[in-house]
Amino acid sequence: MAGTSSLETPQAKPPAWAAHGQAQGVRSFGGWLLTRIDGLLSERLRSASPSELTRARLVAGATLLLLLFDLLYLIQLGSTARLAGSRLTTGLGAAGLYLGMLVLLRRAATIRLPALLLCSVMALILVGTTFAVGNPYSGTHAGTMLLPALAVYLLGPRWALPFTLVLIACLGFAYPYYVLHAEGGIARGDDVWEVYLVASFSFLGAWGLGALHSTARDQTQASLEQALKEKRESEAKLLSLIESTDDPVCSLDLDGRLITANSALQRVFALNLGWEAELGSFIFDKAPPERQELWKQRLAQAARGQSLRIEEEYMMGERHVTQEISLNPIHGESGQIMGVTLFCRDVTLRKEADARLKEMHRTLVDVSRHAGMAEIATGVLHNVGNTLNSVNIATALLMDQLRRSRVTGLARATQLLRENLSDTGTFLASNPQGQKLPRYLIAVAEELVEEREKMSQEVLALGKSVEHIRSIITTQQQHARAVGAMEEIRVSQLIDEALRLDAISLDHLGIAIVREYAEVEPLLADRHKLLQILINLLSNARQSLVESQRRDKQLIIRIRLSAEGQHLLIDVADNGLGIAPEHMERIFKQGFTTKKTGHGFGLHISALAATEMKGRLTCASPGPGQGWRR
Repeated sequence: MAGTSSLETPQAKPPAWAAHGQAQGVRSFGGWLLTRIDGLLSERLRSASPSELTRARLVAGATLLLLLFDLLYLIQLGSTARLAGSRLTTGLGAAGLYLGMLVLLRRAATIRLPALLLCSVMALILVGTTFAVGNPYSGTHAGTMLLPALAVYLLGPRWALPFTLVLIACLGFAYPYYVLHAEGGIARGDDVWEVYLVASFSFLGAWGLGALHSTARDQTQASLEQALKEKRESEAKLLSLIESTDDPVCSLDLDGRLITANSALQRVFALNLGWEAELGSFIFDKAPPERQELWKQRLAQAARGQSLRIEEEYMMGERHVTQEISLNPIHGESGQIMGVTLFCRDVTLRKEADARLKEMHRTLVDVSRHAGMAEIATGVLHNVGNTLNSVNIATALLMDQLRRSRVTGLARATQLLRENLSDTGTFLASNPQGQKLPRYLIAVAEELVEEREKMSQEVLALGKSVEHIRSIITTQQQHARAVGAMEEIRVSQLIDEALRLDAISLDHLGIAIVREYAEVEPLLADRHKLLQILINLLSNARQSLVESQRRDKQLIIRIRLSAEGQHLLIDVADNGLGIAPEHMERIFKQGFTTKKTGHGFGLHISALAATEMKGRLTCASPGPGQGWRR
């Protein structure tokens, strides 16, 4: 942004267009030069690895440069009229050699042979020039150190070592010997050997540094090539993964221009929008203006680091389609946002499935409601049936009592009195029947009083049974609207009440009742629901005892507290049929029963009622024929 720094002025750097032009000029010249050099290389060398191509370019460039120097040398000879002799032959031979190297570069599959020839030619030129110049110290020139380094770069450390040793032999030993012992003598002094000894070590040092650099470069290059290979493989896998999905996927820059896109996105654009998504252009550049503006806003949100999930509905041909679109920012290594990814998914089928699922859920709710109503009705019938059993027993006893009632004898006695009403005193004093009549009336009155007391008890039990039936029906009717009334209950009294509702049948069946009641505090609970559970458990115990062959049939009822003293436990135990181990886990399941005439509702309903009261039913039995405890 302009003006953000007070140190920056318009004159501090060239204009942007000038810098751009300069860079363009440099790039244009470099590109032109590389294109011309690459034209000298074979197809195999042009398609080689970057490092191999760079070395091939260096060989070609060095050969051209040497050829240029050689031509300048020949021109110089011509200008001084010195075309005859060994110099001309040497110059022409070198030119032919350079041209041969260029021809070899045009046909070579690898850089090894052209580089070997180049290094050999340069070594010959260097050695020949040194001996030709005749300067005692020309072999120690810094330029001679370049050949070992160049040989290491072009051929590698192993192939460059022979050239280095040849240079040491020629320039480090042969040439100093020549300058000291040649005929006529070129130099005198003991320091010549010392200087060339240092030069020899310098040759080895140049080779060693070049080898070290080459080894490090090769390792780095290998690492880079391996990383590049892994990156390309990763990109290939990613592209394969993106292309393998039927969901449209693409990546965009921060301005919404398309960078990559899979074929699925191209198909969606062609079918839905009627145009192709072009790389480098705004993804919705052919959409209506309002849609372009909407997507620019969404992309701006994603560019600020916000992930978006959008659902869009539209028509694809004659088909109604729902697309789920996800926009997510692309973060660079330093955390900056570099672009946006766009994923689309056709969720039409899922939406339709969700709609069908909701409809099925509503249907299931209705079915469940009806099933619940049927279960409630079954429970009502079962509980009413259990209570009606007590009603039937009480009614039968009342009818039996009425059949054996002394009321008929009282009616005959009153008939005798009515027949002798005119002379009642004589009848009672002298008639044998009259004399027995007062004692008979006294006996009948006593029996009628006793009979009335028994019938009153049966009528009271009958009334309680009818009241319990009414309570069951009322509770089930109000089950969907409110919880049953909570009241303080003495559990021992409620158990005795349940026993009275079933006590007559227990007495007639010869079942002994054992009560083991611990002193417990009154319980706050739904009276009728708990009574319903107790009646079901007592009925189940009575049936188990009736079907057993034992003579000492016993029903034990216990009231106790748990070991922690936090829970009230009510045990209803018998010594009847017992339960097989494989039936223990199913005993409270709906519809499960081991009785031929059973229907499997009583214990299931009792378990549900206990759960509603925040309690639970359990059972235990040593095995068949050994009774069980609920």
